[in-house]
Amino acid sequence: SFDKLILATGASPFRPPIPGIDSTRILELRDLSDADRMHAYATSGAEQAVIVGAGFIGIEVAENLVRRGIKTTIVELGDQILPPWDKEMIVPIQAHLREQGVDLRLRDSAVGFEESARGVNVQLKSGDAIESSFAVVCIGVRPESKLAAEAGIQCGPRGGIVVDDHMKTSDPNVYAVGDVTQVNDFVTKDPVQIPLAGPANRQGRIAADHIFGRSSTYRGTQGTSIVGVFGQTAAMTGQSEKALVRAGSKFEKIYIHPADHAGYYPGAEGMTLKLLFDPADGSILGAQGVGGNGVDKRIDVIAMAIQASMTVYDLEESELCYAPQYGHAKDPVNMAGFVASGVLRGDQPIVHADRLIDPANNSRFVLDVRSEGEFAAGHIPGATNIPVEGLRERLDEIPPNQKIAAYCKVGQRGYLATRILNQHGFDAANLSGG
Repeated sequence: SFDKLILATGASPFRPPIPGIDSTRILELRDLSDADRMHAYATSGAEQAVIVGAGFIGIEVAENLVRRGIKTTIVELGDQILPPWDKEMIVPIQAHLREQGVDLRLRDSAVGFEESARGVNVQLKSGDAIESSFAVVCIGVRPESKLAAEAGIQCGPRGGIVVDDHMKTSDPNVYAVGDVTQVNDFVTKDPVQIPLAGPANRQGRIAADHIFGRSSTYRGTQGTSIVGVFGQTAAMTGQSEKALVRAGSKFEKIYIHPADHAGYYPGAEGMTLKLLFDPADGSILGAQGVGGNGVDKRIDVIAMAIQASMTVYDLEESELCYAPQYGHAKDPVNMAGFVASGVLRGDQPIVHADRLIDPANNSRFVLDVRSEGEFAAGHIPGATNIPVEGLRERLDEIPPNQKIAAYCKVGQRGYLATRILNQHGFDAANLSGG
């Protein structure tokens, strides 16, 4: 019997009904006993491993196996690794994985496992077969909500236990916390299941508070997450572009490519930041970062800005730590705010890459404002090269009645060119991010 009950049964790895998946050489990774089994295989002469699924766990397992000298293949059904991120942000991480020797098979899937003399043969939908010592299935988790469902407690369409903002279930004496629950997205307020450790811990504290008389409430989950890949980092918070598109939400986006600290101080590492915001009022909808040192700091700052319902204009004014070995006098967070706010104020109209690489949607005059040497080394097909330093003297070479897309390497010279052109009566936009 109980007065109050808290269900914290978590989530379990999903194991699809693939022939041969019950083999002892088909592993998963949920708890320490799973890790022990994987460690035993990895240290017993294993030469090759196959990982099915390229989410957080799959990527982290791959790095650890490669560092142990095991040839590793990742098989992913989708067209990118790390599905929560937007595809273009993850391209550098995919390239980095391949540089480290990982065999990355996108748009493919495992359809069968057969034990063999060397371990297990993984058969792929593409028709290929990979001989490996063992395989690891990392294709997502499902909430362990069977007990709740059998007790008549309300669960969502994906199995997560439905809770209110006190973490109370449909039974007033039963609470649920962590990966087993369905909660609300902090940004959209829609029901979601996002299995992350930080939200799970906060939910546990809130349930305990409420049981003992405090009116603590859970604000919702915004999906702030991070993964490391051979010294590179991918982090995100809030909504992705793909999620906003699925929901039919209005948004704008910008890209910047800052270094983690002042470039003249040794050891600076580059990153790419993507900021998504409401074009009406500048509310921050989400952010993603990929690169070296400092990605985590910037996404954490923007995550707090989302929690505080701040806008891109507030990012302009954020006062953050500065010394040359730690950051910039204009921090990447400030720069994201400057660029996004400039778009909203009309200071710099922007255009995005998908418009320029699709001939059916692009009727713009494409202007490359980099140096002649940069242009010769590679450029957007059909682009005209006029370096920004000489643009004012060559305005007669630009069609006056056609929309113009200016671009450079990272967006700064493109911005300057756009300002020059618009002030001379042209209809110009800058390629965001270069």
